[in-house]
Amino acid sequence: MNIALLCHDHKKELMEQFCLAYSGILAKHHICATDSTGRLVSEATGLSITLYLSHEHGGSQQIGARIAYNEIDMVLFFTDPQTHELDEDLDYITRLCDQYNIPFATNVATAEMLIMGLARGDLDWRNIVKPGSAPFLP
Repeated sequence: MNIALLCHDHKKELMEQFCLAYSGILAKHHICATDSTGRLVSEATGLSITLYLSHEHGGSQQIGARIAYNEIDMVLFFTDPQTHELDEDLDYITRLCDQYNIPFATNVATAEMLIMGLARGDLDWRNIVKPGSAPFLP
């Protein structure tokens, strides 16, 4: 499965901790992220992560394009409800996930449910929706 990671600045540490806690599950999948989030998670966990541009330079749009091409199976976008920093990006990713039926979590509680479901095989239906899809290209 292809998993995208994004987060507001105030949630980066939480994303690191979450990915560290679930690195055993995440290591079995292909992960992509915006630049700073991906670097932080990779350094904390040792996971191999495909990096896209930073938020400021269009990383969310790059991930959005992958969603539109049915190349993303799950999105974890930890949001800070107290900030309006990425409202446009959050809205963009939310609508794409809704349009293309991509499991999407904006908080750690929902992300944990998705990761545990991923480990159990609950998301294997994605393979039917996109048979033979390749992992991210470097």
